[in-house]
Amino acid sequence: MNQNNYSEHIREHQIEAIKRRLENFKTPQNISDAVLGSIDGCVTTFAIVSGAVGAGFPSSVALVLGFANLFADGFSMAVSNYESINAQQEFADGVRRTEDEHINKYPIGEREEIKQIFLEKGFKGEVLDEIIDTICKDKGLWVETMITEEYGIQKTKANPLKSAITTFLSFIFAGGIPLMPFLIPQLEMKEQFMLSTFLAGIMFFTVGMLKSFLFSKPMFISGMRTLLTGGTAAGLAFLTGYILQETFGIGGM
Repeated sequence: MNQNNYSEHIREHQIEAIKRRLENFKTPQNISDAVLGSIDGCVTTFAIVSGAVGAGFPSSVALVLGFANLFADGFSMAVSNYESINAQQEFADGVRRTEDEHINKYPIGEREEIKQIFLEKGFKGEVLDEIIDTICKDKGLWVETMITEEYGIQKTKANPLKSAITTFLSFIFAGGIPLMPFLIPQLEMKEQFMLSTFLAGIMFFTVGMLKSFLFSKPMFISGMRTLLTGGTAAGLAFLTGYILQETFGIGGM
């Protein structure tokens, strides 16, 4: 470890730095909503564009289908994310009420559960007894410990509305990029599609790099994986449109 890395490592493990980092972990992060919305938006609209081009439809058809899908799917995805987070929170609240009731009615049994949880973590003897006493003195801490350790429910609460809005806006933004060239009537269909492909590729790679921050993966590799995923989906859409056009004569060009 060189001197610069060592100094940075020391700074990151100062008391105040650790406190700030732990507080940040407790704060709901919407980067996952942005990544999910961006990837799905770009893949979906570019796949529609690719399918329309492969089928031989004019650029106006690709544009109409792309924008119609962009707003409909973006809204649907945002609502689904909202409902999903709401359902998770309702489940967590239900579990919290159940544990609170169990602690009131069966404190001995719930105390034993705390003991077994920390026994599995390797605590024994006086240390284990001290942990149990500390947790069980505070009912709120007792309940939160049970729902975290027994049910795996995290303390961080996401804002359903904020997550839905983030998903929708990222979907619209990323999904709208591949459609921009089709708004330029001076370009030929092939030129529009080539430019759309280029812009979609940049978007896939950029979102993949953003995803690397979320999952702590190498930026280039994450970008290339997302680019490959989006490119494959678009390729399949183009191939499907082309086969249908050749087989059934579907198309308008």
